[in-house]
Amino acid sequence: MARASPLLIIFLVLGSSFATYNLVTMLMHYGSSEGVAFNDGALYFDPITEMPDHVKNRKTSKAPFHVALTATDAPYNKWQCRVMYYWYKQQKKLPGSEMGGFTRILHSGNPDNLMDEIPTVVVDPLPAGLDRGYIVLNRPWAFVQWLQKTKIEEDYVLMAEPDHIFLRPLPNLAFGGHPAAFPFFYIRPDLNEKIIRKFYPEEFGAVTNVDPIGNSPVIIRKDLISKIAPTWMNISLKMKEDPETDKAFGWVLEMYAYAVASALHGVRHILRKDFMLQPPWDLETNKKYILHYTYGCDYNMKGELTYGTIGEWRFDKRSHLRGPPPKNLPLPPPGVPESVVTLVKMVNEASANIPNWDTS
Repeated sequence: MARASPLLIIFLVLGSSFATYNLVTMLMHYGSSEGVAFNDGALYFDPITEMPDHVKNRKTSKAPFHVALTATDAPYNKWQCRVMYYWYKQQKKLPGSEMGGFTRILHSGNPDNLMDEIPTVVVDPLPAGLDRGYIVLNRPWAFVQWLQKTKIEEDYVLMAEPDHIFLRPLPNLAFGGHPAAFPFFYIRPDLNEKIIRKFYPEEFGAVTNVDPIGNSPVIIRKDLISKIAPTWMNISLKMKEDPETDKAFGWVLEMYAYAVASALHGVRHILRKDFMLQPPWDLETNKKYILHYTYGCDYNMKGELTYGTIGEWRFDKRSHLRGPPPKNLPLPPPGVPESVVTLVKMVNEASANIPNWDTS
């Protein structure tokens, strides 16, 4: 179906009673994302893109945001959450931070052994079988429940993931009704117009109104995410039910769903390339705020990247599915990019200072 019916759009926007990590194949020619963003087929070299002219340099007061982290109770998720929360606490107290409270939204349905360590709200997973093995579908449903059952002081929310490490104090990059988001080079609504139009019909506007983003990291006003979340959840489910969409979007399906849901509500994002970096492809941490360690880092002892082949030295979060990595991980060999060295050092510092690390 090339166009969505009016009833479907009403259903998606209004929501229903239910009201990454990113596992994508990296392009080998993808180098550092420093200063590069795609938009409307053009390249931009300003780290701030799509910032409305009337917004620039207008911020005059602090606007704290609440950090909201969705997670499961799997050991693999637990140790990442502990590292993430450790660095949140370190950066929150430094000058320049607008980081407010913190909530781990635990969508496993039951309390776990981190309840006393990390501020946590327990929500229900989707009904059995509804996620069709795609556990990330629980993320929008988790946000819907959290926003309905919890009152937070802050007017803004940062949607974050367990494999995020705060590199420095994070300011509020959003402005009013303009959320801030990281643009992903592999989220290309313009190259997937046929599929996007199933969920974002032509009467809503150009397909380029759908931003090249996922839901994380995003800093967004609380009232906006409260409106978007039910639509995001329903579009995620509809996309998963559609074989063509499921095949095309794969493990980034839920990211596309958030982008489409935002566009349906008329919300455009300020695209910030400095919001996040992703080693091993991004080489330096300078002037970046979040380190996202979703990809494996494999090198030989000469410091050369051996992506796709297990290296003589490696750091890959998937090597620690059943429990946390050991303390004092060996640093990479000389020649490995600073971003990877920083990642290992920050994991080591967290594991050295978190009590009962081995019980994650």
